[in-house]
Amino acid sequence: MRYELAEYEWIAIKPMLPNKSRGVPRVEDGRILNGIFWVLRSGAPRRDLLEAFGPYTTCYNRFARWRRLAFGVAPSTHLSVPKIPLSR
Repeated sequence: MRYELAEYEWIAIKPMLPNKSRGVPRVEDGRILNGIFWVLRSGAPRRDLLEAFGPYTTCYNRFARWRRLAFGVAPSTHLSVPKIPLSR
């Protein structure tokens, strides 16, 4: 589906996500993250989120929680590709 993470992207991001259960069975993090990206990239209101990504309230709550925990502050520092010097 459009805007979904590739398997290699998910493998890189998964260890950085908090995984603390709150008593209710969790909706899969990958599904929720794809839903968050779908809303951000498509520009659609979160209430228009497709059911395949889980409840829109869950996507919003995780987005807000992860943002508060500074997951979204600088993920590029963890995911950036090391610079390779160019030889002349």
